[in-house]
Amino acid sequence: MLTLCVLLLTMISCCCGAFPGPPKQQINDRPIIGILTQETEDDNLKPFGKTYIPSSYVKYIESAGCRVTPVKLNLTLPEYEKIFNSINGMMFIGGAVNLLTSDFAKAAAVFYKLALKAYVSGDYFPLWGTCLGFQLLTALVAGDDLLTNATVENKALPLKLTADAESSRMFRNFPPELMKSLSQEPLTGNFHHYGIATQTFEGNERLESFFSILSTNKAKEGVEFVSTIEGKKYPFYGVQWHPEVSRFQWHPDQEFPHSVNAVRVSYLTADFFVNEARRSSHHFSSAKEEDAALIYNYSPLYVGNISSYMQIYFF
Repeated sequence: MLTLCVLLLTMISCCCGAFPGPPKQQINDRPIIGILTQETEDDNLKPFGKTYIPSSYVKYIESAGCRVTPVKLNLTLPEYEKIFNSINGMMFIGGAVNLLTSDFAKAAAVFYKLALKAYVSGDYFPLWGTCLGFQLLTALVAGDDLLTNATVENKALPLKLTADAESSRMFRNFPPELMKSLSQEPLTGNFHHYGIATQTFEGNERLESFFSILSTNKAKEGVEFVSTIEGKKYPFYGVQWHPEVSRFQWHPDQEFPHSVNAVRVSYLTADFFVNEARRSSHHFSSAKEEDAALIYNYSPLYVGNISSYMQIYFF
């Protein structure tokens, strides 16, 4: 009888060992984030290229242990699908183009739809929007341009954090003292003339059900606007402010916040987004194809004498 019991226990142990539970999520230690190129609107910059990416965005992503591939405008749907399946996240940067009709908006819409579809099938692909990119995310979700005049031009501000900020994914690794500083010190650089009013955002069923508002701010016109959001379900994130400028923009006429805490905020937001991208298993079909797609194949130009940017990649 004792021998039989030992045999049964051994069999149960073996069977249990054969079913270890759900597999652990694989972490991608070689993430690549795409940055969608922006249309050149500044007359001083037009001679250098039709589209561009300020190097500050590239450095921002690279500083958190990630590589960057520039994603050009006006490609075909199959070309964008191939890029989507090769990279691990997408950033929509600032600019001054139309949220509905521009080439920038049309290309962003492709990646937005692909990311939505992928998430439903268990394929994690994060999106990040900064300034105009933030505004574009709201337009993609709402299906309309809901912006209003909300001028905060060349000014650093603290954030008015909401109750959702403390439990958010974006701020989960922020130390308590830094969250306090974020709400009290001017740590976020703002350079915009438009924004989405909190009242408008909360009154739009699509936006309200899709995003959590993590912070708001007041514009010169007195309107309260939404300044930080994250998807309630989807890994989509947006900031009306510019975290990249705190470490990589130095024009003396611009109010770029360079304090220790501003730099910490800049790094932690970059680190957060890159770690989101690590959850994506997309990859290029070959090392040769990957190398050809990276931004290392391009050289930035110094434009500090004609622009508030220091360096820009032109395409």
